[in-house]
Amino acid sequence: MVSVSVHSHRAWFSLCFTSFLLTGDYYEKELNPGEAVKIMTGAPVPASADTVIEIEKVKAEKDTIIIESPVKKGSNIIFKGEVMKKITLAVCILGASTLFASSSLVTKAKQSGLEAIPASKVELMKLIDDKKDPITKEKVELGKKLYFDPRLSKSGLISCNTCHNLGLGGADGIPAAIGHGWTANPHHLNSPTVYNSVFFKAQFWDGRSPHLADQAQGPVQAGPEMAAPAPLVEQRINSIPEYVDEFKVAYGKDVKIDFATITKTIATFEKTLVTPSKFDDFLNGKEKALTAEEKKGLTLFIDKGCTSCHTGIALGGTMQPFEVASKYKFTNVGDFKGDEKGMVKTPTLRNITETAPYFHNGQIWSLNEAVKEMGSVQLGIEISDAEAAQIVTFLKTLKGTKPAISYPQLPESSIETSKPEFN
Repeated sequence: MVSVSVHSHRAWFSLCFTSFLLTGDYYEKELNPGEAVKIMTGAPVPASADTVIEIEKVKAEKDTIIIESPVKKGSNIIFKGEVMKKITLAVCILGASTLFASSSLVTKAKQSGLEAIPASKVELMKLIDDKKDPITKEKVELGKKLYFDPRLSKSGLISCNTCHNLGLGGADGIPAAIGHGWTANPHHLNSPTVYNSVFFKAQFWDGRSPHLADQAQGPVQAGPEMAAPAPLVEQRINSIPEYVDEFKVAYGKDVKIDFATITKTIATFEKTLVTPSKFDDFLNGKEKALTAEEKKGLTLFIDKGCTSCHTGIALGGTMQPFEVASKYKFTNVGDFKGDEKGMVKTPTLRNITETAPYFHNGQIWSLNEAVKEMGSVQLGIEISDAEAAQIVTFLKTLKGTKPAISYPQLPESSIETSKPEFN
């Protein structure tokens, strides 16, 4: 699924790569004559480029490509609003397959953008920890209590775990989240899993939060969710002596227990919800971690072009264009259309077998059906029942080992603790 975006339509040229553009990324600079950008299928063509060349039609030498045959201006460009032709994608997919033909499957997977959860705890901490606010045992334990505490909601009935149930794959198992006063999400949005969310480049379906600490503030305050204004949350936590003591242990005696500190503590706990699987063992060098059938499924997953969106450690979690090739058959359920650019956060595929129903509006319950729908909507190809089953065989390898979590005993309220409100 790799192509070359070129500033010139002339032939027999040697061009220099300036960047590698993933699907959903934008190239902000202007290409100069003699320069090219390598892009994934579905990525926006740079404004200064007028031609796309399939990778198999050029020779690559390190950071340089050689064009050996004439190229027609405007080739292989799909304008916004146009239907993406199957043949265009097929050509690009074949290009990726050819590119990786001589490589091992591990190399092929890594070159497709797939990454493993590090086997080493030291290496993992480099990815998830924040030097300015380091992860400590005390913060994690306190964050866990807050995560499970329904008193962070206006009604005293809803906790973070209500919609992101750690016993249900980190989701809630229903099409649209239900919040305060039995209110269904007004946009009919499905609750994404919290597991491995530390690896997401963006939070929420519209990507409006950059990290977990910021994300944690939204649902607590949102009217259709936990509906608790920040002052109410602060009052309840500060009125509970045991919580005050625990915050002092975690952050020091002079800690200010405000809304930001409360929610970032929840985020610290969420950072630890990492689930390594046998797929990670495979990428980390244990070739026999996957069976022959699982490897076939992984190969098909790559060759079909699924890695154009489902990449990185999370196999998702980045903002990508949606309905690239055709309309999603349940697009009219709810009014969510993405961010201001029409981009939608790609769901993680880790533990995907545990997080049905699928898509942003939770309309598809079968994983096999979801795979086929993605083929049509995003890739413009038909994935057969047999192919979908083979890909699902691979997806099952992404079910990881969950961290052991015991339900915490929550500290008791005091007479000063604000009472539940149900209106």
